[in-house]
Amino acid sequence: MLRLKNKRKKSNRMRAQTTHGWGAKKKHRGSGNRGGVGMAGTGKRADQKKPSILQKYGNSYYGKKGFSSLKKRLKTINLYYINDHAESISLSKENGLYVIDLKKLGYNKLLGSGNITKKVKVICESASKNAISKIKEHGGDVVIKNQKSLEEVSNA
Repeated sequence: MLRLKNKRKKSNRMRAQTTHGWGAKKKHRGSGNRGGVGMAGTGKRADQKKPSILQKYGNSYYGKKGFSSLKKRLKTINLYYINDHAESISLSKENGLYVIDLKKLGYNKLLGSGNITKKVKVICESASKNAISKIKEHGGDVVIKNQKSLEEVSNA
């Protein structure tokens, strides 16, 4: 006759015990007993252990992986931001145009998201076709510096 229904849990039975039935106090202290988390302790191994690690994790276990891109990171700005902040970010105003130098503001590329209502002259390293057409429709101008180097990069 089994009495599983009335069996108490070990945690309740061992309430007054310091060791909870694990013997010495040194055992089952915490994560130090476990030896670490994840793949801790695998380290670099001698030749006899390498096949088992390679079988489990593949060649990606040892050494560095991937590469760091040498491409220039683009910091972009949209037309709607320029439209909203034209007075505060412009360097000067010549012939009714707000002159905005994106490089001095820390941006590389002008994108055409949003609408523009103000006449602006934007000096930048690169710009999308959409942005250029929207600015020119409203009587503005886009000056692209280093245009030759950009064309050479795209042709290469």
